[in-house]
Amino acid sequence: MASPDKQLTDLEWEVMNHIWELGDKISVREMIDAYYPDGAKAYTTIQTVMNTLVDKGFLTKEKIGLVNFYTPTRKREQVIHKEMHYFINKVFRGSMPQFVKYFIGEESLSEQEITELKEVIREKEDTLKGENHG
Repeated sequence: MASPDKQLTDLEWEVMNHIWELGDKISVREMIDAYYPDGAKAYTTIQTVMNTLVDKGFLTKEKIGLVNFYTPTRKREQVIHKEMHYFINKVFRGSMPQFVKYFIGEESLSEQEITELKEVIREKEDTLKGENHG
């Protein structure tokens, strides 16, 4: 498992997102063929990133024949959750209301988006009410 102090770089996030999309046991060649067929990223670059992700605990590596296959150790949602908590703790001293207030204040939101955000809050309130009465 990834330790709590391991953060993903932008390229590592890109590769992890591709791996989560492709599914389990992905080779470097499969990654290149699916996402970088035009040579936008070199084989060795992707291989290095994937091996770094193994070292950081985000992937495991299994050699089958002559080919290494990589499998995520966590679901995407778990990594997002950890990264968001790290960010909110670092930037907003752990205050979710301050984060949301800042984010909503800085973004141009449509009426539809505001309605969706209100619905998310209502659902969370209903969940909390159910937990408190259950």
